[in-house]
Order: sequence, then structure tokens, then C-alpha cells
Amino acid sequence: MVATPEKPQTVTSPATGGNERVAVLLMGYGEVESYEDFANYNEQALNLLTAKFAPVPTWIYPPLAKILAIFDFHEWGHQHDNFISPHNKIFEQQRAGIEKSLQEKWGEQVQVFKAFNFCAPFLPAQVLTEIKAQGFDKLLIYPLLVVDSIFTSGIAVEQVNNGLTNLTDADASEHWLKGVRYIPSFYNQPEYIDLTARLVEEKIAQELALAHQPSQTGIVLMNHGCPHEAKGFVSGITESQELYELVREKLMYKYPLISVGWLNHQTPLIKWTQPHAELAAQNLIDLGANAIVFMPIGFVTENHETLLDVHHIVHNLQRRNPGVTYVEMPCVNEHPEFLKMAADWANPQIEALLQETALAVNPQLASEQASHHEHHHHHH
Repeated sequence: MVATPEKPQTVTSPATGGNERVAVLLMGYGEVESYEDFANYNEQALNLLTAKFAPVPTWIYPPLAKILAIFDFHEWGHQHDNFISPHNKIFEQQRAGIEKSLQEKWGEQVQVFKAFNFCAPFLPAQVLTEIKAQGFDKLLIYPLLVVDSIFTSGIAVEQVNNGLTNLTDADASEHWLKGVRYIPSFYNQPEYIDLTARLVEEKIAQELALAHQPSQTGIVLMNHGCPHEAKGFVSGITESQELYELVREKLMYKYPLISVGWLNHQTPLIKWTQPHAELAAQNLIDLGANAIVFMPIGFVTENHETLLDVHHIVHNLQRRNPGVTYVEMPCVNEHPEFLKMAADWANPQIEALLQETALAVNPQLASEQASHHEHHHHHH
């Protein structure tokens, strides 16, 4: 198996005077394309994700990451015929499609860069270094993740902040970045809700309608699993539940058997959202469904969870319920309507960045203020 590395992102226009250009930082998780990267990927995931909800000491991360890599290699390599995740390739298509749409409006004033939380050479700090070198001084942080939580946009902003701290010149009286905006999640955006519901209806019409009554067609709307305790951080349960309810509202009058199905990481000692996707499907079968549609709504880019995990679920269900038909649907991925709406959500923030007066932030004042407040606190 040979993994072909992605080419670095290149700028199509020369750097011009700062405040006329906006760098859009489109952020996703990223997934390994070479099995040799499993351990490094897992260690970063443990540090950024697991540490926020599991009481695991940091010294155990490196050896644990190597152990997990063995399991990953077995699953991807042996059980799934040397599976390579399509996530990064699809994400690049999403980046290019969103940039194309934005440049139709803004021209080369706007460029879209991609960053992956866990995958070099597109780690946020690496991409920010490139953005700074290309002369951009206005930044739009855009996590292409459906739900805002500490595990999605939270780690995206965390990594951006770490990158900005490292890129700050110690003796500079003015920060190189003159404007920052952020696009929150889109779990409740009507266009996204409408698209996902319509895709389900179209799929049923194409593959199931002739053989299955609507009341016997079960739909599992899959959300990203969330731990119930995350050290006080918001874990995305409320927003994910609302997303499910909004999509269900579009479908339930015709298809009464609908359930949320959480794709959990079944970590020991951690309480995860329920029902998990397999249990959700089994519950619908118990209520008389003879066809089950699995639709990922909490993910917009295909990944090993929406592929391998759902494959396992369907395999287990088929063994117990061989008379049921199972349909696995893809994420919205590079669907033209999704790319257009994703670009449209960015337009108001780009306009604001281009119109705003450049913000002059003095990095040295931050430490001075902190020191002053600390002294003031001790004085009292």
C-alpha cells in the first residue's frame, strides 16, 4: 500500500496590501492516509479530545497511542482490505468548491485554506504560518463541523490560538493579524436541514418505496456521539439533539419510525449518548421496520466512523435480522448545494472583515495586563 501525500496548498494570486484580503481557514479532523501515521494521529487525538473527558494521565498517551494503532491497523488493514479513509480527499473537494463559490463573489481577495486537527502537513499552526507568510492579515476561522462543542470547534479554536501565540513576534508592538471572525456550527441552518431530509426521501424513493410501506421504513439519523461529562465543557449533546429533531420534523409525517443513532466511541467508564446507532436500528426493527436507512446528519465529510463503524453495525444487524433491507447513505460531502450554502454562510463574515477597521493588537499588553491584575489582586 502506498499513500500519496497531498501537495501543499498554493496561493493563486500574489500577496497584496494586507487588509484587502481574507484567509478562510476551513478546519476538519483529517484522517490518516498512511498506516505508519496511526500512532502519531492517536496521540494527538488523545491530547486534544480524550483528555477533555477521560481521566487518563498524560504520561500514558504515547504508549496508549501505539497500542491503539495496532487495533487500527488490524481493523483497517486486515478486516477491511487495506482501507484508506476518503476523508482528506473529500475535504479538499469541499475546500475547492467553497473557494470557487466565494471567489465568484470576491475574486482573489479571498482564499480558502484547509487545516486538519490531527494531520501534518496541514496542522493549524502549519497552515497559519503559511497564511502569515502569504501576507494575509484577516482571518475567518471556519470549522466545517455540524455541531459546536469542545470536541469540534473548541479544539479548532484551541489550535488556532496556540498557533497564533507561537507566531507572535516577542518584540512586536503590533500583532500581524488585524481582524478575526468565526463561523459557528450549522446544526440548525434551514438549508442544511432541508437538504439532509430531502436526500433521505430521494433515497427511499429510489431504492425502497416499491417494496416497503412508509410505516415499515425505519430511518436512523446518525449524530456524532458525545460523552455526558466533559470536565464542565459543553459536549454538543443539546445541539445534536436539536439537529435530529429538526430533520425528523421534516420526515416523520410520512415515515413514523425514525430514531437518532449516536456513533459513540465506547470508552470504558464513560457514559455516552444513547441509543447508539445499532441499538436505534434494532429498536425500529422491533417496531416492525423491514427496511432501515442510515443517514449521517452530524457529519458532513465521510470518515471511518460513517463508513467502517456503520459497516460493522449493518453486519451485526444482518446476522440477527436477515429479512431486513439496510441502506447506508453517504454524508453530504461535496454535494453542490452543500458547497453553495457553506460558502453563503461565510459571505457575511468576509464582508465584515473587509469593511472593518483594522484592529491593532499589541501582544505585549496582554502579559502586562495579566501581571497588573495579579499584582492588584495580591494587594487587596
